[in-house]
Amino acid sequence: MKIYHNNKCSKSRCSLELLNKSENDFETINYLTHPLTKEELTDLLSKLNITAEDLIRKGEVEYINNFKGKKLTETQWIDAMIKFPILIQRPIIVKGNKAVIGRPIEKVIQLLSE
Repeated sequence: MKIYHNNKCSKSRCSLELLNKSENDFETINYLTHPLTKEELTDLLSKLNITAEDLIRKGEVEYINNFKGKKLTETQWIDAMIKFPILIQRPIIVKGNKAVIGRPIEKVIQLLSE
């Protein structure tokens, strides 16, 4: 298992605490200091079963200043998240070939029970 984590995010800290209490081994990845590659992000989107645009945090300053109102391709959104990792929804928990965005926390609980 993996958690893509941002310690400044309360939802991310809550998911990390839940994983710490579980009996699962997992890796914590601070995606802001260790940005994802194009291949990793593409794989993650596949496991989440969503589009790149669906993974974008549209309230972030980087989104508002650079992308608001623009129509981008899947590849362009992926490139945007690589350049500005703060745009990536969080936390993301991966278990095998499945992943969830950990909001609400019930999604993490469901993934852990599978």
